[in-house]
Amino acid sequence: MFNITPTVRNLLIVNVAFLLAQMNLLPLLTQIGSLYPIGSPYFFPWQFFTYMFLHAGWGHLFSNMLGLMVFGPLLEQRWGASRFLTFWLICGVGAGLLYEGVRGYEGYRMEQARQEFHQSPNGPDFDRFFSSYFPEATGYQTLAHALERNPQNQEYIKAATDAVDGAVEETRNSKFGGMLGASGALFGLIFAFAYLFPNTKLFIFPFPFPVAAKYLAFGYTLIELYQGVHRVPGDNVAHFAHLGGLLIGFIVVKYWEGGRERFY
Repeated sequence: MFNITPTVRNLLIVNVAFLLAQMNLLPLLTQIGSLYPIGSPYFFPWQFFTYMFLHAGWGHLFSNMLGLMVFGPLLEQRWGASRFLTFWLICGVGAGLLYEGVRGYEGYRMEQARQEFHQSPNGPDFDRFFSSYFPEATGYQTLAHALERNPQNQEYIKAATDAVDGAVEETRNSKFGGMLGASGALFGLIFAFAYLFPNTKLFIFPFPFPVAAKYLAFGYTLIELYQGVHRVPGDNVAHFAHLGGLLIGFIVVKYWEGGRERFY
């Protein structure tokens, strides 16, 4: 079914080994290896590399490794093992860096919103803060309505400001805020595959007909962009890391293409 090439096979083995270590041998590996926001007490520089070898479970691992087996072998055959591995690692690290930039910007906006709320606490802004930055939160609407009806009530004001401060600090210091998974590197592969083999037909569930690789990559990009901008409660997928992988894949492929006289 799959023509597994050497580097693809080795990446599969390494990722499975890491998940087994996470689950059985060294559970702390998930915390020290996942990518946390810069400024978090759980952040370490090596996480830009290690996060792409860690996964949240067998389902998460399977989806990423299935993509690696689908898109990786043809690219490794075209580029060779060394270049293929280099591309995988660059896309993974680059996706992490870009995602940190997005998280840093979101954190800056959240801190600005907190300061603005402190200056003028009111019910509508309290509701807007949680619906914008913590859409999965519940129960805040009651306090927001009470504060809107009684804007001078000091008890309500203190409860609201404490809730905003607590949410921001919990996000900043949470040990559960790490990103992990090979999806950023995989989306780089998806772009490279679609660029180099644009008309290759692939069967993608749930579609009962083959889809050209170029349309698949375009569709994935639109979906990830929409889901990244329009977050819904319970969505813990790092959509901008996926988009970062696509972008880094584009940059690397175009750079290599421009210098192919030296590389090929």
